[in-house]
Amino acid sequence: MKIKHILLLLVMVCFTACSDFLEEEPLSELASEQFFSEPDQAYSAVNALYRTGAPSMTDGGVYDGMPVMLGAYMSGFFSNEYAGQELHVSNTQQLTLNGDNIGNYLQGRWRELYLGISRANNAIKYIPETPGLSDAERNQLIAEAKFFRAYSYYYLVRFFGPVPLTTEPYDSLEDLYLERSPVADIYVLIEADLKDALDNGGLSTMSMVNNGKRITAGTVATLLSEVYLTMSGAPLNANRYGDAASLAQKIINGTYGSYSLVGHDELNPGEVDLENSAYNKIRKSDASAEEHIYIKEFDAAIATSTFPRYSYPTGFSQDVLYDIANGAYQPSESFLDLYDPDNDLRVQEKQYFHTTLEGTDKTFPPTPYMWHDDEAMFQTAQSGKDQAMLGYADVLLIAAEAIAKSSGVTGDAVNYLAQVRARAYWDTDMETITGNLSGLGVNEFVEEVWIERHRELVFEFQNWFDIVRTRKFPVASSPGVVDFVEVIGHTTDQGKQIEEKHMLLPLPEPEIQRNPSLGTDNNGY
Repeated sequence: MKIKHILLLLVMVCFTACSDFLEEEPLSELASEQFFSEPDQAYSAVNALYRTGAPSMTDGGVYDGMPVMLGAYMSGFFSNEYAGQELHVSNTQQLTLNGDNIGNYLQGRWRELYLGISRANNAIKYIPETPGLSDAERNQLIAEAKFFRAYSYYYLVRFFGPVPLTTEPYDSLEDLYLERSPVADIYVLIEADLKDALDNGGLSTMSMVNNGKRITAGTVATLLSEVYLTMSGAPLNANRYGDAASLAQKIINGTYGSYSLVGHDELNPGEVDLENSAYNKIRKSDASAEEHIYIKEFDAAIATSTFPRYSYPTGFSQDVLYDIANGAYQPSESFLDLYDPDNDLRVQEKQYFHTTLEGTDKTFPPTPYMWHDDEAMFQTAQSGKDQAMLGYADVLLIAAEAIAKSSGVTGDAVNYLAQVRARAYWDTDMETITGNLSGLGVNEFVEEVWIERHRELVFEFQNWFDIVRTRKFPVASSPGVVDFVEVIGHTTDQGKQIEEKHMLLPLPEPEIQRNPSLGTDNNGY
């Protein structure tokens, strides 16, 4: 069952096929044990998780950007043109944020993530008792629910550190006010959920694009390998590099499906067709079955994507069909300086970013060309293009870093990093790139991986999370020449000094008022 069908139900768009839905009582008006009385209800409970909890971190309005952009604002690498009216943006950029001045915004994020967890807990508890499901269906649905529970906790623990840990549905008024659990305990649950989903879910090894947009074994394995990499860094420093390397290599070797990087089209042998570079092919397509491992699905007729609105500054709203555009994810010059301006295709005009309106002499500050959608911008003002959240490039870079940290700079580690860099350095042959990387020591090589993560995964919103786990901030001494400095004490483009407390977000004051068990230690704020 495609998720688009479920989106149809969620937004109550009524076609003939939804007559049965209209006759059913919503879950909120039924006890959980009453709701899980037939297979369709079990599927509905899990399908709702594709739009709540962690997936909601990329929901946003035209003005306020998306919750997952908060780290980008905090780093100073990205700006939002409406920062003046959107206090969660301005306070985050200026590092003046606290649980009061952006408390309501953070409370919304807290609620959304725990809503996803609550729904997942219900599904995990009651699907085993749902009549009419085959064992294979039960295993699959429970695996999907555990994936989304883990994914929501993964955001919570990276955003807020110690948070309340609950794995049971709220069937009574007891234990409503939970204390915060240690970060290590949160990761124990995340790992257990993802391992169970991977080992016992019977999930498909097709790509998510070809699997009806449902979670696959590759999706779960990719998130788990990233979790291991994150656990290896701050604040946990658990040294799970070996696990990250092993799992990422299994993905690369095809254990959980067949994935690869999209290649460039060529005009002539050795000459890249820039309009059909790999990045533009990805931009133009709905989603790439070969490269995209986890996607958030959109449909222009049901649930539209906000991303195209962010591909032009607000001053160009009159030039597009949308009523309002907004540069909510505009890179700073210092971020763009992380790219080699001569050799890196990603920073060339109309690849990752653009500064010109085609057919005119108008120019504007760089905004994400990867989110530009011709049809939406100029014809319909509605986009149904799916958004990649986890991709094969991430897997290659996880493997490269984790292998180097656990086994040294091996040939495999070099090859994985070189694959990502060679696609970007379109005029440099693979042999040269490999040769330049092969002679590096572990620390030098790992920093090269970090550089590529900051460059390559910018639209998967990994930059700030990488800064937090490595405690290193990338600084270009000249365009394309990048060094790493200690993040604590670094001064951002806004002239603000990053402090230890900024490695986490403050707890929302409204939640502290609701739950006295959270205590008074608010992450240093």
